Amino acid sequence: MVEKSRLRRTISKWANNSDQHARDLRAQYVGDGDVCIGEAVDRTLVTLKGTIRSLTVRPRGGVPALEAELYDGSGVITLVWLGRRRIAGIDPGRSMRVRGRIGVHEGVRIVYNPRYELMS
Repeated sequence: MVEKSRLRRTISKWANNSDQHARDLRAQYVGDGDVCIGEAVDRTLVTLKGTIRSLTVRPRGGVPALEAELYDGSGVITLVWLGRRRIAGIDPGRSMRVRGRIGVHEGVRIVYNPRYELMS
């Protein structure tokens, strides 16, 4: 019984830290007229800011494609650069600003070939 409550406390503490981290990211990236990822409207041209969570190289239509997950605390959007295997400076944990049109492919929100600016 004691172990169960210790496990619950540990999970609760982790969940609260994740919520605080998400709030901190939203405060850092959303402002100055920018739209947060969670509220961005599909099929519109948007400017988004966030942190790269993961990078993957996947073929799309027979050509390589670099995929990155951008997270700002409110949601995640997939960025896809067609014909690229690597882009210098784009690594997990890197902050960036992107501009492009949001689309949906197989239920996943995607921006293809976005313009980007690396942030410090």
